[in-house]
Amino acid sequence: MFLGEYQHSLDAKGRLTIPAKFREELGEGAIITRGLDHCLFLFPSHEWSVLENKLRTLPLTKHDARQFVRFLFSGATECELDKQGRIMLPLNLREYAGIDKDAVVIGVASRIEIWSRAKWETYVQAAEQSFEQIAESIVDLGI
Repeated sequence: MFLGEYQHSLDAKGRLTIPAKFREELGEGAIITRGLDHCLFLFPSHEWSVLENKLRTLPLTKHDARQFVRFLFSGATECELDKQGRIMLPLNLREYAGIDKDAVVIGVASRIEIWSRAKWETYVQAAEQSFEQIAESIVDLGI
């Protein structure tokens, strides 16, 4: 399980160091893609397979389902950790997430999210103000 928040910077080649605590669970390979809220999602290969199988069951006749699957899969690429524990962030994904240099890597249970530091700080400020309200609204989900 992925937990925590880590501040990192991209190197000149667009590589990002993945926190040591996350590397073992990522294993040999992973999939990185556009995420929601203009962050990047990084999935271990086995978690990507679980998600892929669920998305395959969505009906092709539903416009929203087609759009979501296109969005997720068209931005996806396989990546591997190098010997220093870094992954290459493709330019199109860096542009989507607005990541120039400083990034925040967060653990979100079964996936890792990669944010531009500025967007993450803005998101956290907004979320802190509405955290209690959000908690109340998700009570119906059985949490």
